[in-house]
Amino acid sequence: MIINLTKAADKAYQKLPLNIQKKTDKQFELLLSNYHHPSLRTRKMGSTDTFEARIDIHYRFTFQIVGEEIYVLTIGPHDVGLGKK
Repeated sequence: MIINLTKAADKAYQKLPLNIQKKTDKQFELLLSNYHHPSLRTRKMGSTDTFEARIDIHYRFTFQIVGEEIYVLTIGPHDVGLGKK
């Protein structure tokens, strides 16, 4: 599997503090190995094909799995990372 960031997610990632970028990279590694890893706390968002996962207590990201690719849609503080703001 490979991870692709949407343009919006890539832009949001670049704006994250460096320590959060490092945590995000670690969580992406876990995502590649097992998207249900307990550290990610992955949950399906409603009845869509979109999942949310945890970077840390304050930061989240959303993603979709299409075939052998994972598309990260949003990254950021809790509500922003879940695409709510």
